[in-house]
Amino acid sequence: MTSEIAVIGAGIIGAACAESLSSEGLQVVVIDAATAVGTGTTAAGMGHIVVMDDSNAQFALTEYSRRLWNRLAPELPRTGEYEFCGTIWVAAGDEEMDEVRRKQAFYDGRGVQCEILDERSLRKAEPNLRKGLAGGLLVSDDSVVYQPCATKFLIDRAVSNGAKLRLGKKVRVVSDDGVRLEDGEFIAVKKIINAAGIGSGFLDGGLNIIKRKGHLVITDRYPGFVSHQLVELGYLKSAHGNRQDSVAFNVQPRITGQILLGSSRQFGIDDDRIDHRILGRMVKRAFEYMPGLRDLSAVRAWTGFRPATPDNLPYIGLCPEFKNVYLAAGHEGLGITTSLGTAQILTDLILDRPPKIDCEPFSPFRKVEQAANG
Repeated sequence: MTSEIAVIGAGIIGAACAESLSSEGLQVVVIDAATAVGTGTTAAGMGHIVVMDDSNAQFALTEYSRRLWNRLAPELPRTGEYEFCGTIWVAAGDEEMDEVRRKQAFYDGRGVQCEILDERSLRKAEPNLRKGLAGGLLVSDDSVVYQPCATKFLIDRAVSNGAKLRLGKKVRVVSDDGVRLEDGEFIAVKKIINAAGIGSGFLDGGLNIIKRKGHLVITDRYPGFVSHQLVELGYLKSAHGNRQDSVAFNVQPRITGQILLGSSRQFGIDDDRIDHRILGRMVKRAFEYMPGLRDLSAVRAWTGFRPATPDNLPYIGLCPEFKNVYLAAGHEGLGITTSLGTAQILTDLILDRPPKIDCEPFSPFRKVEQAANG
């Protein structure tokens, strides 16, 4: 079997890459060890399409990708549950309101629509938040999507463009000539995209991927209880630590009327079973911001693993050890948001076109410096 490009991974990143490349007329084969698309890290996420500003590079990628998502939204099926609910970054006190004002100035100066909410307007926007919160920042063009269905939509589009889908096939070795499957089959290709999520490091021994475990809970249907994606400003601090377990208030409304609760992060753990200690901390944190959640019924809790990097930026671009292998890995909790932007960057690089944003901060070559510096 011969194709022009092999995409390893049928999660949201791999699906976006396959759709983008196949739409340019390239012959693509998508390979995944799972027997269905989007069942790994993708299925374990929240589906939040959000602009982030932890660094200029992170902002550029999330803002670019959010624009691509919002452009794609009218084409998604109803099962994709795409909703422009907006994000409210919730400030608990005066110090966090200073951060709200900083974020507002940063976003406003870059054309991102946002609005500062005081205590009264926050309560009006989300009556079930507890009294006494200082305010927040509403980023109105953020959205949510049901990512498993969005992933299938992208894969189906790729297949309609002529892409081949090889599920239940594990890649054992990659080379500049192609990929060797676990059953011995060799697939000759001109280029390869490693979008294997937490498994991407196994295909490139020098790739520094940190495995982070997270918990989520979803409730029964309670229409109108939450209207926006709600995230405490302390989320950034907990999300970017890489040593201690952490929890943060992060609540998402679903079109179904259900409410998705996060978030937690744990490190150095391979066990995918629910950790009731960390789950209890996460739920308790949510109750501190929305006491009424105590009265709602949860229908399911689950865990997942997210691939992260030491500097919290993904690897996007040519792999240092190869001439024809590209990386699309290490997106951690922003994989849903940044999938379309990542795919477009790689498509431009492969077709020798200048990407729309500076992709140097995401270069896989930077991992060589990290290794050299310990």
